[in-house]
Amino acid sequence: MSVRTLLVAGAASLGAMSFSASACDIALALTVDVSGSISPDEYALQMEGLADALGDPTVADAIVANQAALMVVQWSGSGRQVVSIPWREITDLETLAGFAVDVRETKRKWRHFSTAIGDALEFTTLQFADAPVCARKVIDVSGDGLSNEGFAVEAARDQTVAAGITINGLAIENNVTGLNHYYRENVVGGPGAFVLVAESYSDYPRAIRRKLLNEVVKPAS
Repeated sequence: MSVRTLLVAGAASLGAMSFSASACDIALALTVDVSGSISPDEYALQMEGLADALGDPTVADAIVANQAALMVVQWSGSGRQVVSIPWREITDLETLAGFAVDVRETKRKWRHFSTAIGDALEFTTLQFADAPVCARKVIDVSGDGLSNEGFAVEAARDQTVAAGITINGLAIENNVTGLNHYYRENVVGGPGAFVLVAESYSDYPRAIRRKLLNEVVKPAS
């Protein structure tokens, strides 16, 4: 059995644990594309847009009400993924405001590398070993291009879903028309998975706000 298989199997076993001891509804990993296609201004729009969305009153109330746990990962080419903000349990508005400040102040890790969505999924899946116990596990993938390096996206998606984690996508169609179709066919997966579209980076703040609302509001039982 490969190391890759062992690691993903371990993540899957965590997904089978009972959630009855925790009030946390969702552990949400927010991943940010910092590949070479993204300019400094576009990176700033992503981080400012995400921070603003977290501060939106409707989004903030939903996150706190559902006792969400959040983290931020930056990713680029193969082997280039980093946890920028570790898991944080959001139990009140003050904690969420501090998290939003950290998002706004996060420095970009890389600027000149390729796009390895499969590696980003694999790396982020493994971070759930350190997550609080929550009823749902979700990876939020935002990006503006096709995967062109590293681990196959479809295989990474399937391993992540097998570990009990849903993958949602935000396709930023700044350079690649129809990117949302690629995300639907190759990237997203799991119960309730969806893709939203930002038509440009200037549209990103609107799209990420809507995406967060879709993710953190509890599904009707």
